Amino acid sequence: MLYSIYQQCTSLREVVTGMRACEGKLHTLGIKYFPARSTLSDANYKRSHEVFEQIYYRLYQHWRHVLPDSLMREKQARNLILIDSTTISLFQEILRNAGKSPANGKRKGGIKVHMSVYAAEQVPYLVKMTPAITHDSNFMYELHFPKGSVVVFDRAYHNISILKQWTDNGITWVTRRRAESVIIEERNQKITSEEKNKGIRKDTFIQLGSKQKTQARIVRYFDAETKRTFEFVTNNRKLPALTIASLYKKRWQIELIFKRLKQNMPLRYFLGDNENAIRIQIWCALIADLLLKIVTIGLKRKWAFSNLAALVRLHLMNYTELRKFLENPEKTKITIENKLTTQLKISFLTG
Repeated sequence: MLYSIYQQCTSLREVVTGMRACEGKLHTLGIKYFPARSTLSDANYKRSHEVFEQIYYRLYQHWRHVLPDSLMREKQARNLILIDSTTISLFQEILRNAGKSPANGKRKGGIKVHMSVYAAEQVPYLVKMTPAITHDSNFMYELHFPKGSVVVFDRAYHNISILKQWTDNGITWVTRRRAESVIIEERNQKITSEEKNKGIRKDTFIQLGSKQKTQARIVRYFDAETKRTFEFVTNNRKLPALTIASLYKKRWQIELIFKRLKQNMPLRYFLGDNENAIRIQIWCALIADLLLKIVTIGLKRKWAFSNLAALVRLHLMNYTELRKFLENPEKTKITIENKLTTQLKISFLTG
């Protein structure tokens, strides 16, 4: 499955024939036989996607101590958690999609991938997959944060009772105001000339909710670059208004993760037509993404993720020291054979 992800295979035939062409090299990985398309299809149907889920989380736990970006080591960045979801369209209605049915009655399915990400790590520490029709707010029940966390999320994640619970547990949250939100204004905060010049238009303490209420605050912010006005809602009444606006802007990082996955991993074509196979492929894409993130840790030379993914795809079956190659690809020699390979071949031929 990792071969299919890195090589961006779009069919079972591509996976099977591509691997057969690399038969000699794959023996060094302990792969001594190559399954037929039907065997691979059956395996993706029968083997639980939870196997791949556990592999992802174990990899993450093993490597998370080296994941934080050196540019985001300040305390606020380390505690910043981003929440969002992305929908992946499917070729048929395997999982129910949101929206109206098309006129021809041939409705496509969709799977929604919810993520919770530490901003400094740039890979998800929690992933939940649901049918696309499932509302985002259901993901909030899966979330548990340590005291002192700062959580940023879109307005689709709206559950007053959970927001109140997070407030009671010492968790700061920042979101955008929903048009239908019930608010009671308490008092307006004074805006300094510096805040006004940088886009703050209003800072108001409020009560949020109707039947259940929680103390909150609305910060109205004008973005001079996009000429748009935003209203941010938070339970933190101490942080400067500009900091609240800045925190919400960091939510864009999780959008970049979704973009990275969709552009560089084969998530438009699936190797199976059942829910289990689809979940397996998404988990394998997350594993492949995490491995690429890990291999770049500590490199002096910076790589655009798309270039890195393309390079790995081109040299996937070559023998080379990857980190050394990434530091200086122009001077690194890529060998077709090495002593270990020769020894393994001799052992294999002699039995």
